[in-house]
Amino acid sequence: MKKFAFYGIVLSFMVLVFGACGSTRTAAEKEQLAAEIRQAVEMSEFIFEATYAYPTGFRSVYLSPHYSVKVSPDTVKAYLPYYGRAYRAPMDPREGGFNFTSTNFKIVPFPGNRKDNWIMEVTFFDLNRPVTFRFDLWENGTARLDVNDMNRQTISFQGTIETKGEE
Repeated sequence: MKKFAFYGIVLSFMVLVFGACGSTRTAAEKEQLAAEIRQAVEMSEFIFEATYAYPTGFRSVYLSPHYSVKVSPDTVKAYLPYYGRAYRAPMDPREGGFNFTSTNFKIVPFPGNRKDNWIMEVTFFDLNRPVTFRFDLWENGTARLDVNDMNRQTISFQGTIETKGEE
């Protein structure tokens, strides 16, 4: 009898633990989000909200929710911090991060390594130095941004994608 009580407690505990690990989104919600991300990639219109920064050679940094990159077909507005080594220091201390609005750029989208992700490479021509943003976008709304700047070490950002339908 004690064995049955023990097994009953263990079984109820396992059901509770595995029930709590379930997905919070339904299959229809996941499919709708995937369709919105797919459309945002095709139209080149989305907002990348950065949550973590990964500087080269340093620890990761949790970011406040105000850092983002807004991509549209005619304008890219970036407001991101920079952590790492700069090979050429800016004259203006306010230019420490990536804080600019660009209208002269080229977007090259192509499929990723898996069927549910895309890669978008944005090269800027109107900055005073060569800068490239490479977005790795996933159907579940997460993304990674690698920033290559000729005057600084490479830095990566982890975050989420907001589409026009979510705003």
